[in-house]
Amino acid sequence: RRSGQYTMNHDHSKKTLDGASFDRSGSQDSLDELSMDDYWKELENIHETRGNNHEERVALVVKEPDEGELEEEWLKEAGLSNLFGESSGDSLESVVFLSTLTRTQKAAVEKRVETVTQTMRKKNKQHQIPDVRDIFRVQDDSKGKVCDGSEPSTVRTSGNKNETQDGTKGSPTFSLGMDEQKSMPEDMQFSDTDINLEISFSEQASNLKDSSVGKLCKGGAGDTLLPNFRLPKDKTGTTKIGDLAPQDMKKVYSLALIELTALYDILGTEFKQQKAVKIKTKDSGLFGVPLSVLVEQDQKKVPGTKIPLIFQKLIAQIEEATLETEGLLRIPGVATRVKSLCQELEAKFYEGTFNWENVKQHDAASLLKLFIRELPQPLLTVEYLKAFQDVQNLPTKKQQLQALNLLVLLLPEANRDTLKVLLEFLQRVIDHREKNKMTLKNVAMVMAPNLFTFHGFGSKTIEQSEFAMAAGTANVMRFMIQYQKLLWTIPKFIVNQVRKQNTESQKKEKKDKAMKKLLKKMAYDREKHEKQEKTPNDADVPQGVIRVQAPHLSKVSMAIQLTEELKAGDIVARFLSQKSGNVQTLKKEEVFLYEIGGNIGERCLDDDTYMKDLYQLNPNAEWVIKSKQS
Repeated sequence: RRSGQYTMNHDHSKKTLDGASFDRSGSQDSLDELSMDDYWKELENIHETRGNNHEERVALVVKEPDEGELEEEWLKEAGLSNLFGESSGDSLESVVFLSTLTRTQKAAVEKRVETVTQTMRKKNKQHQIPDVRDIFRVQDDSKGKVCDGSEPSTVRTSGNKNETQDGTKGSPTFSLGMDEQKSMPEDMQFSDTDINLEISFSEQASNLKDSSVGKLCKGGAGDTLLPNFRLPKDKTGTTKIGDLAPQDMKKVYSLALIELTALYDILGTEFKQQKAVKIKTKDSGLFGVPLSVLVEQDQKKVPGTKIPLIFQKLIAQIEEATLETEGLLRIPGVATRVKSLCQELEAKFYEGTFNWENVKQHDAASLLKLFIRELPQPLLTVEYLKAFQDVQNLPTKKQQLQALNLLVLLLPEANRDTLKVLLEFLQRVIDHREKNKMTLKNVAMVMAPNLFTFHGFGSKTIEQSEFAMAAGTANVMRFMIQYQKLLWTIPKFIVNQVRKQNTESQKKEKKDKAMKKLLKKMAYDREKHEKQEKTPNDADVPQGVIRVQAPHLSKVSMAIQLTEELKAGDIVARFLSQKSGNVQTLKKEEVFLYEIGGNIGERCLDDDTYMKDLYQLNPNAEWVIKSKQS
């Protein structure tokens, strides 16, 4: 019998892990026959459920792209569509973006542009197709350097004798992570389990390829423990998904796509985005409705909600009983009862007449998994599902974690938010493993088929043995649960690239404005106006002091003296200590200090951000205390 991508055959569980195709880090953990049984049993349950609902299912066709089509789509996704085609003459818009890329990122872009160029020539396209290397050359020749003064695309002889390919410590005032070639001082070296977010992952992988330490965190066949990866503390603050403004998150998406591609290129793993053919889907209801449609319809009922209400309710229903129930998530509900509940929910959920008291816990768990499987497109998306699967093929566990971090950044917001809630719930289940007997490995085994078996993919996409794929995806599932807090962190090197793009764009805008000023009087008036605007702050805020605004608190403004140890949380606490009878009481966890403007759109600061270090990184920012909702 077949379900999605896998053949369900209990003989699989008798296979050993000695096959060559299985000798990879992603599938390396000792997954014994007993633990794999949970996986195959879950697949049987999925098959039975799909068999009952077969007449209702419309398969999603995944289109095999034509030659060059993938690369062309990739460039569009990366925001670099003007490097080819009819709009190629307007490629100056991409100069700022390209100038912030690392050497490995540039190589990934060049490779895709070259493929598109060759394909267009074969098809006799009459467009002028620029060589992306010429675009980079223009940047490198401009004033003799790339925007930040470093030369990231090649290793060149310069005045800096320490310029190597071993990684770097950036400038103390504006570390952009662009000059990866410089060697890191001894006090900045990272341990085997430290996740270095300062330097691009693909640059790290490139350096490791020629290094004897390339076996970092690579486990053997008997390795059942995941490394205790950690993030070294960044004095300028850790940036989480949700901390940045939408305009900056668009830049993060483009950079993450290029970085992930560069990482896969360096490691010799093929990265191909799948493309789904659009089909007609349900535009209302609960099960089998696109995630974005569900969220949109739920926001009409509960403004601001980011997770489908049915998904939230099913999790709440499971937790309402107890998470100590033995076999929770593993033991299926009664199939006929689950099907009946599904139909009843469709009819009564939004009316508020559905009786939740009669829903048994195992049935609710089965409904939760059914919801995930019934999505018209997988929770991990058609585009990136295979990339998530291929994480198992990367050489080291650290690189697997880095790839997952970038993939999470690439997910649409609704998918990412829903995945986060799911992983947090699964961790809470694991926290009760002493009673429910559901360890990290057990939960991963049960949940992997629900996230990675997708009815739109046929067996043709399978290149490895199905057993190896099963074990591999279960390990990817383990990674996502175990390291979920790390996965929702935006790497510092990407945030710094965003800062650089913003800085260079502002410079370009100023130059464009200057060209339009033809009258001296207009220039004089503008200069006078700017001087008047700056007078209050300049006169009121001396050197080493920042002005913090808090429009929603009783103390709406305060001058703060910067010290070496002053943190963002200290400033928030200082404002909240100012009592006032006419302002509602706010808890510290409800309000945050924001960095706004300068070289960033908007960034919510974590409490441990050292303000003096951040001020040096972005001296032109404004500082505002507000809640995340405002």
